[in-house]
Amino acid sequence: MARTNEAAETGKYWRHPCFPDLGLFEARFTRHRYDLHTHPTYVIALITSGCERIRIGRKSVLAPAGTIAVVNPEEWHDGERGADEGWAYRTFYPSVPLMSALARELGRDGAPVFSRATIEDSSLAAVLTAAHQGSTSPDTMTAETSLLVALRRLIVRHGDSSGQAEEIESSGSQRRFSLYRDLVENELGSRLDLKRLAGAAGVTRFQVIRDFNKAIGLTPAAYIRDRRLRRASTLIEQGFGLADAAIAAGFADQSHLSRTFRAMHGMTPGMFRKAG
Repeated sequence: MARTNEAAETGKYWRHPCFPDLGLFEARFTRHRYDLHTHPTYVIALITSGCERIRIGRKSVLAPAGTIAVVNPEEWHDGERGADEGWAYRTFYPSVPLMSALARELGRDGAPVFSRATIEDSSLAAVLTAAHQGSTSPDTMTAETSLLVALRRLIVRHGDSSGQAEEIESSGSQRRFSLYRDLVENELGSRLDLKRLAGAAGVTRFQVIRDFNKAIGLTPAAYIRDRRLRRASTLIEQGFGLADAAIAAGFADQSHLSRTFRAMHGMTPGMFRKAG
């Protein structure tokens, strides 16, 4: 279990003993502010005290204590204090294959989609708390059962498996964005700028900025930073050293990676590596 402790801000991250593709995080923040980022997993955050202000997609919401914030995979989000005292929370990061398998067991097709950014459901909050606490229990049966109970309740009560998450509007911007995305994924370790992106689609640099804003509501720089962090995280999980992962993902150095990792995930890459 990896930990961090800076003044009044604390956090710890670990893997579930029965579901190695599910990460868990517990933290209290007073000053920390997350930059916009994405995860390949779902993010299910139970606010246990204080209040968090979150942008999820194009919505900005307040999540006070007792509220459950849910972020679908690949959905852009950030987070900061929504009250003077900051906020504390318990978070689950279940993978898409795990949630899809659970949905199938419940007779639903495809991965569940959660249309509401925040949920007020006291009974769900109670079983999520039990599952989060139970993940550190030496009794693996209890850990497994409590997690399945909590995720089942979330999917059955609040999941929508009848359709996919909102698609990017079909337009020239969508087509060009796919070209930008491919270039970024293939060239993360090299220098990327507006000129290269514009060249990939045969448009001006100003059009690139408009396309990113229309497609995902972000700047090209924010998108590239997120992709680089995702690549570095994957490399760290595969056993790369922090410095090597930083360079391979396109960061200037390990310090650059550490600053970005902390800003986006609330923990250091060293914490992330120790929990693997």
